[in-house]
Amino acid sequence: MRKDSRLKVLFATSELAPFVKTGALGATASALPAALAGLGVDVRLLVPGYPQVINALSSRGRAAALPTLPGMRPAQLLASKHPSGVQLLVIACDIFDRPGSPYQDASGNDWPDNAQRFALLSYIAALLSTGASPFPWIPDVLHCADWQTGLAPAYLRYVDSTKARTVLTAHHLADQGVFPLDDATRLGLPAEALSTDGIGSNGGIGFLKAGLQFAERITTVSPSYAQEIQTGPLGMGLEDLLSRRSDVVSGILNGIDTDAWDPDNDPYIERYYNAGRLAHKEDNRRALRARLGFADVPEVPLFAMVGRLLDRKGVDVLADVVEQLVELPAQLVVLGSGDERHEARFLSLAQSFPDRVSVKIGYDETLMHQIEAGADIALIPSRYEPCGINQMYSQRYGTPPVVHATGGLRDSVVDVSPATLSGKTATGFMFSPLTGDRLLEACRRAVELFRNRRTWRQLQKNGMARDFSWETTATHYLELYRGLLG
Repeated sequence: MRKDSRLKVLFATSELAPFVKTGALGATASALPAALAGLGVDVRLLVPGYPQVINALSSRGRAAALPTLPGMRPAQLLASKHPSGVQLLVIACDIFDRPGSPYQDASGNDWPDNAQRFALLSYIAALLSTGASPFPWIPDVLHCADWQTGLAPAYLRYVDSTKARTVLTAHHLADQGVFPLDDATRLGLPAEALSTDGIGSNGGIGFLKAGLQFAERITTVSPSYAQEIQTGPLGMGLEDLLSRRSDVVSGILNGIDTDAWDPDNDPYIERYYNAGRLAHKEDNRRALRARLGFADVPEVPLFAMVGRLLDRKGVDVLADVVEQLVELPAQLVVLGSGDERHEARFLSLAQSFPDRVSVKIGYDETLMHQIEAGADIALIPSRYEPCGINQMYSQRYGTPPVVHATGGLRDSVVDVSPATLSGKTATGFMFSPLTGDRLLEACRRAVELFRNRRTWRQLQKNGMARDFSWETTATHYLELYRGLLG
């Protein structure tokens, strides 16, 4: 790092909220750089010039002409600002100027040239991180995210000039960006890079593998997930590579938007509250029960599950024990959408127990906030969870979660035990393995403690005191950058 300047970081991403977001990447790309800037880092965002991005820019200037990959038209680098105030660099090129999502057309089909599109994003990210950059600002660190920018560390591997150090964050390993080997000729990489020790992957080319192979530091979105992906099924074929590089692999929990998720200033809920006014949470519970058509019985806890109704979220295990759960006694609200068979099963359970089970299929931002504020106990039985954010929302809202001990759930929830209760660190209930019996056992533990109002209040306060802000996440990344730069 140059001694006469602030630490410079280029964050390259294929998604960026509020312009374009299909999952956690877009939210992270918006929040983390803003938090880094708040810590004094000179950070810039690099994003493709999708129509959603170009049309949303309030102002833009031409920053530089950009070379492209073989067979592509020239591109321009535009300079603007993200709504957070972070400097924004946009690649204006016809290969990104299309309707639909970043990866698919309006009919839901993958763009056939996605390999070239995101190779270009990676190539420009790498170019801007070298002494050959046409843009005067050169970063100390290039921070890449997921497969879409995974080729950038590979491009830099074969650059001899001054270049930035590299970090790759993998939010999950399910989507690895694997393309046919025929696409390799258009990527502008030397032949030696295409071996299995490079970007070669199962007879094709793997963009995520490239990043994991060549990045100088690899991060995931929780410490436990960083360990889980080095062995067994969660490595999804990359576990041997990650295990070999274990000395550069680490996990840093993502944060949440603590302004949008603040029970003391939440426009969606019945009544504001905080750790010092927890009695006001009961007004939110009464309002939620009225909306759901439930009886307001204070001694009966209201459980809630908010999220995707998918196998990996463990919803089948929850559905198996709903009948026993409501007999504890308890009430249950489910909000989400996903596989039709899971939706149908939960709707059937709601018909069987109309006074104790309510199921809302779909996404409802208002109801989501009202559930966090009005429920007593959150349910998050995910089979695996790289990070997870609902458990953070729940703790912030004084709604202790019941979670399967995996990934970010393990790292962000402190299990109730005599020691953690006396030490005032307990924030929820953890169980493992993922079976109906263990889930139900954890729910029984929660109901039993719920009946001890004094201890329950302390449990709520413990969770509400946790710091899940993006500033905390950014502080850990800043330490990682500094360690990388020496």
